[in-house]
Amino acid sequence: MIRFALRHFTAILIFIVLGWWLVFYIPNSPTWSVLRLKQAIDARDGDAAARYVDFQSVVETAGTEMVQEQANKNPLGALVGQAAIAMFSKPAADLLESQAKQKVENGDRDVQMPGAAVFGSIVLMHRSGATAFTKFTDHKDQTWEIHFKREAGVWKITEVKNIRQILDKLEQHERKQLAPTP
Repeated sequence: MIRFALRHFTAILIFIVLGWWLVFYIPNSPTWSVLRLKQAIDARDGDAAARYVDFQSVVETAGTEMVQEQANKNPLGALVGQAAIAMFSKPAADLLESQAKQKVENGDRDVQMPGAAVFGSIVLMHRSGATAFTKFTDHKDQTWEIHFKREAGVWKITEVKNIRQILDKLEQHERKQLAPTP
């Protein structure tokens, strides 16, 4: 047995390191949260999927991003916009969370996570302490930059950049659905 261990020392060392990485590192990484989020969406479990998103933070940062776009044109409007964000972010976050849960439970195609997108987000994940982000382009040429933060031992999505691009695509999609068919 000892001869076997000495002969295969490198392979055994690689397996030990790989085992340690799988058991101790991966479950505490943002990658794990992305995988668990995909599993929850595939299982149509809205409550489990919502566990990996901080809706309050997502709404606040999206609102701030949109207000900052207008700040150069209208400083007073930016001030009013910041006040509106402070006042309406909690109700908007609650509404977004309930709609997201409902869409996940109904199996809506708009909330599905393609395997290639999940793989891309994991491969391109950048981690720095208790924060992480990933940036990738999906098959619809939409660029995603998603930020994560570790809160109470769970990595959660806290920010989605380029919200204007996402809202524009959503508006186009809604227009197509509401347009009368000839």
